[in-house]
Amino acid sequence: MFEPRFKVIFLDDALLFLTHISEGAREKIFYNIDKIIIKNDPEIFKKLRDDIWEIRTFYAGLQYRILAFWDKRKPASTLVVATHGFIKKQDKIPPKEMDKALKIRTLFFENSY
Repeated sequence: MFEPRFKVIFLDDALLFLTHISEGAREKIFYNIDKIIIKNDPEIFKKLRDDIWEIRTFYAGLQYRILAFWDKRKPASTLVVATHGFIKKQDKIPPKEMDKALKIRTLFFENSY
């Protein structure tokens, strides 16, 4: 049995995204998350910029993306905080999605201790 490297938590927008996609896509996303908490896979989990990371899932011809950031404030628990998700239709991350993730990250750290 492998020890998880971190825990993933989902903020409201990420949970809402997960409820609006197919069960198969949702299962594949959780399968990919289970993989990255045990071993780093840059094809699935990679840093974009400004401390924002993406969890990438390809399922049934669609590219699903969940944006996230690290919360390492408590030494006993390292968290990856999923901000929101979207279905990607182009090669680059849309600027509005990056802006949304950054805004959510700022609010998260301002409103928690």
